[in-house]
Amino acid sequence: MNIRTKLFIFIPALVLLLNGVFLFVFQSGKQVQENYNIMMDRILLYKQATDETEQTLRSLNHYLINPTPSTLSEFTQHQRKLKKLKESPALANFKGANALAKEDFYHTVGTLIEQESEVIRSFEQKDLEAYTQRYAKAEKTARFLQEEGENLVDLELSFYQPLYYDILTQTEKMNRLGAYMVVVTILLSAGFAILLSESITHPISRLVQAARQVSKGNLAIEFPRFPERNEIGILAETFRQMLKDIRDLMAKNLESLQKDKVVKELELKALQSQINPHFLFNTLNILSNLAMIEGAEETSDLTVSVSNLIRYNLRKLDQPVTLREEINHAKEYFIIQKARFRDRVSFISEIEEEALDQLIPCLTLQPIIENAFVHGIEGMEQGAVIRLTVRKLVDSIEIRISDNGSGITEEIRSALLNFDQEDALPISKGHSTGLGTKNVFKRLHLFYGKDKLVDIAAEQPTGTTVIFNLPDKIKEQGVV
Repeated sequence: MNIRTKLFIFIPALVLLLNGVFLFVFQSGKQVQENYNIMMDRILLYKQATDETEQTLRSLNHYLINPTPSTLSEFTQHQRKLKKLKESPALANFKGANALAKEDFYHTVGTLIEQESEVIRSFEQKDLEAYTQRYAKAEKTARFLQEEGENLVDLELSFYQPLYYDILTQTEKMNRLGAYMVVVTILLSAGFAILLSESITHPISRLVQAARQVSKGNLAIEFPRFPERNEIGILAETFRQMLKDIRDLMAKNLESLQKDKVVKELELKALQSQINPHFLFNTLNILSNLAMIEGAEETSDLTVSVSNLIRYNLRKLDQPVTLREEINHAKEYFIIQKARFRDRVSFISEIEEEALDQLIPCLTLQPIIENAFVHGIEGMEQGAVIRLTVRKLVDSIEIRISDNGSGITEEIRSALLNFDQEDALPISKGHSTGLGTKNVFKRLHLFYGKDKLVDIAAEQPTGTTVIFNLPDKIKEQGVV
């Protein structure tokens, strides 16, 4: 099980467990509150009914003593409130305990309202004896309602008291159970958290210790193995493979150093024996044929490219060549560099055929491409691109050599374009022709006899573009 799945299981489970405990405690408290509210609502309703009965009778008495519109309005308002209390669903509900007493109280309220209405009618009809008797009955009924209301309050309290105590007992038990569940939940959460963290941090600690040993140069260490196929197991397997690759690379580098030592010795012997170019070309041809026979086609092609490069570089530099020849030579050079850089670099060419008969000095393009390798893209691990673009304009040929490397500073750009001045520029090693960039620019200026043939577009770190804008020179011949 991977780490992400563990977290997706652990965290929702913990949240659900805690929410379940809190919901349990909340529901138990809510039940107690609801029962308490029912009891208090009934008691409050009886108290309001008895109070309003007293207020209605008092306002009736005021009206009888002082029959004015204001006293009549006061009586009407209190009677309306009493009717509203009588019509409330809680007072009209006779179910449950003390149903008979509740029903008597309800009907008595209705009787009082009717009696008070009859008193008003008798008083308005000037029937003194009738309204006096009816007022006495209403007063008696009101006293009965007050006594009955107090009796109902006592009955409600007596009925709900044991139930309320039972609810309190159950609530106390639930609260204790909820507290136990909270403690258990905390302990389970802590246990799960410890197990989860141990399953993550312990393997990572082992990987960190192994990585520290490797950083100290101990390549003989063996990275730990984990049976789980999660992210940490994959990471450990990746580290193990990376360490193996480092060991293999160091072995290859050691072997390469030994080969380089042998090559240096052979170069010294070659210089001492003064090998002439024809012998060198014949030898390279033999090596190419031998590689082809042995099935090493890439080695054979590379040998042919080296042979062509050396043959081209040993020709007379004071004779012009066509742009076609110069481009073929640059491609041969790129083939050699491709064997070194492999897939790290790619060469893109966009060439218009009608511009290939242009005459240019020998070894013009290859030093610029070589400079792009050395200063531009050599440090790039991947994605390096060198682009060669040749376009035929109206009365000129435009050549662009660009790379996407580290670029150059404005100081170096100015120094290269001012090729007549002797600026101190760093000398790069590894040039096969010995012709620097400023040398190429100067030879172009002398060959065409014009200025402003070269421009450099550079912006760190997006690369460098060398632009040649050459006048059309196809039929002319001359000394470079």
